[in-house]
Amino acid sequence: MRAVIQRVSEAKCTVNGEISGQIKHGFLVLLGIANDDDQSDLDWLMQKIVNLRVFSDEAGLMNKSVLDVGGNILLISQFTLFAQTKKGNRPSFINAAKPDIAVPLYQKAIAILEQYLNRKIATGIFGADMKISLVNDGPVTITIDTKNKE
Repeated sequence: MRAVIQRVSEAKCTVNGEISGQIKHGFLVLLGIANDDDQSDLDWLMQKIVNLRVFSDEAGLMNKSVLDVGGNILLISQFTLFAQTKKGNRPSFINAAKPDIAVPLYQKAIAILEQYLNRKIATGIFGADMKISLVNDGPVTITIDTKNKE
């Protein structure tokens, strides 16, 4: 599983001209799910996201998590995070999970994040052509890969 986490002052996802998810202050999370991902990857990554200390404390240091600041999360499924670009110019997505694997894990990710935040999170629509707009705060952008827990 791979995630690109962006600290945002606002973000929204639009599908066919309709807003499917919109937040203020929090994280835009782009989530890629691989063929070999399972519940353990999901549990580890969701815990890591909600506890990631990249929000400013009273001294202006990045010491607070999205939980600490009462932030929101916009979660977007993005299979292109598993693009392989080694050969040629057209990316291969062979390692990205097919919907029968990815959809249940994406839905579980939503449920886990909602449980951590104790409220609904904003989402995109799995498999849709989504338009994402955001104001990256900082900018702060962090990438995490469950297969590389350094």
